[in-house]
Amino acid sequence: MKTIRYTFLISLFAVLLAGCMDEYTEVFTANSPVYMSYEDLRESVKATGPTDMVNPGKIYFKDGYIFIVEEMKGIHIIDNRNPSNPQNIKFIEIPGNVDLAIKNNTLYADSYIDMVAIDISDISNPKEVNRIKDVFPYMVPAPKDSALRIASVDKEKGVVVDWEIKKVKQEIEYYYYPYIFYGKAEYAMDASNGGGNSAGGGNSFGVGGSMARFGLYDDYLYTVDNSTVYMFDVKDAAKPVSIGKQSIGWNVETLFIYDHHIFFGTQSGMQIFSLKVPTALNYVGSFWHVTSCDPVVIADGYAYITLRGGNVCGSNVNRLDVVKLSSDYKTSTLEASYPMTGPYGLGIDDEILFVCDGSDGLKVYNVADKLNIDDHLIAHFPAIKTYDVIPFENYLFMIGDDGFYQYDYSDLQNIHQISLIPVKK
Repeated sequence: MKTIRYTFLISLFAVLLAGCMDEYTEVFTANSPVYMSYEDLRESVKATGPTDMVNPGKIYFKDGYIFIVEEMKGIHIIDNRNPSNPQNIKFIEIPGNVDLAIKNNTLYADSYIDMVAIDISDISNPKEVNRIKDVFPYMVPAPKDSALRIASVDKEKGVVVDWEIKKVKQEIEYYYYPYIFYGKAEYAMDASNGGGNSAGGGNSFGVGGSMARFGLYDDYLYTVDNSTVYMFDVKDAAKPVSIGKQSIGWNVETLFIYDHHIFFGTQSGMQIFSLKVPTALNYVGSFWHVTSCDPVVIADGYAYITLRGGNVCGSNVNRLDVVKLSSDYKTSTLEASYPMTGPYGLGIDDEILFVCDGSDGLKVYNVADKLNIDDHLIAHFPAIKTYDVIPFENYLFMIGDDGFYQYDYSDLQNIHQISLIPVKK
């Protein structure tokens, strides 16, 4: 009789326990993760034939070649030795890629949580030569349906490469906020500019755009995420070494290296750090503004900052700020502001400023008169949704939603488009 009673009590306890457990689970339609194992991730970098651009992001230039990131997929290689007839010649598959930088013949790229080094000495046969594992925070791509919740992500299964919409049953999670890459629409990553973003290396470095989170300086590579700078020793270019990281604040979006300093564009302003000790960035000064998304370029004692509002950028401010910097970069003074439509990246060559004003296209200004820049619009190319630019030796490389454009600006009175590689619609 006791045995029957105990069996009944155990069964009742099990039912009650199951009922209690159900109170902590839920069923809902969600973006459910699709994984790639870490083993497959680390065997995935390979060169293939040319592929169409579908969702281009960062651009980079070195030694006659243009490198265009296909967001989260890899890098297109464009032979641009004849700018009027660029040739799409190769694609490097790099899952989770957002950014790149190049020193000598080594291309550095992020691949989800890893940093990879790729030998491009034979441009027709790029090869991975090194990898630093688990150096970056775990990141997931933007959800397939932003109106639906994201299901639990199990990092032990690998990296998330896609989402499928389906019903899931999982334990209730009250504090689950994965780090999501939303793409160039709001966040971007890259850096390096002969006279700017990749200072100190001469021709050993390439040239990148203003929407930069990668930057080279002497023997060091810097990458930045929302709040942290990751530092790498690249003295031996083919063998990068992680040498630590440093917290620098919040909502960091871009970096620009110039005159032995790093200028960080954040959603609340520009922060300036000295590179006097390359392995320990030293805070120098800042310039604060309304909450917005803001890349920055520097030239001749002035910072040019585009502010873009809306969505995660906050506020509804869209403008160009011109900021005068003190010789030691400790103080900054707003010289003038100019209204824009929805600006993204920008580039400067001497006194010529190129601004990607979102859906209002490319705008070119002479900025010699800082207080009347809007009176000196040299050219305007509307009806192109622009993203970022690189001016280089009288040629402008520009990436937009519908393709890779090039302009000849050797004659400022006749700036004209000379080529286009379109995206696949």
